[in-house]
Amino acid sequence: MNLWLIGALVLVLLMFPCGWVCYTGSLMERFAALQMAQLFAVLIILLLAEGYRRSIYFDLSLVLAVLSLASGLVYLRFLERWL
Repeated sequence: MNLWLIGALVLVLLMFPCGWVCYTGSLMERFAALQMAQLFAVLIILLLAEGYRRSIYFDLSLVLAVLSLASGLVYLRFLERWL
């Protein structure tokens, strides 16, 4: 196990509080926790790509970063009715 994989494991553990807030928080807290979890997911894939030395996964993390930004905006537009 190298340093990159340990960093990915730490970020996986940090996703549990985000999941808890997504489950129990208010509407805006849920959205903020969802965005943070998406950021952690991108970073986890980047760390795993470097840890396993697979360059193809860097493209996957880039696509996930772009899609998470777009999906967050669409989700916020959907939640605008209740805010």
